[in-house]
Amino acid sequence: MSDLRIGASASWSKTITMADIRAFAALTGDENPLHVDEAFAQTTRFGRPIAHGMLVASLISTALSRHLPGPGTIYLSQSLEFVRPVYPGDTVTALVEVTEIRDDKPVVTLITRCVNQHGEEVVRGKAVVLAPGT
Repeated sequence: MSDLRIGASASWSKTITMADIRAFAALTGDENPLHVDEAFAQTTRFGRPIAHGMLVASLISTALSRHLPGPGTIYLSQSLEFVRPVYPGDTVTALVEVTEIRDDKPVVTLITRCVNQHGEEVVRGKAVVLAPGT
């Protein structure tokens, strides 16, 4: 935890494809037609398929486990608010920033956000994790 500090931040970006959405649907069983059926999605307020919110939010986990705090990080909690839809072809960047480090345990609180390629926030929340090396 010596490299962790308040204000430390990291990010992870990925372009979400229709193949990602279909794979997520197959993996989780969430085959809501809003995500996987183009004809159905065209009848909705979105006009086309959208990515699963949890698929998008999973990029936060990647930023945490790859970068900050890093490999071996264990999630304790995550709050999420889904702000805007993500469409196939959108590039999403997950951003994490340390806001608190407990003195008595290697427990770290981070603000978590996902933004699209236009800088628009699509997901926001807060994570509490157990930092690696404990």
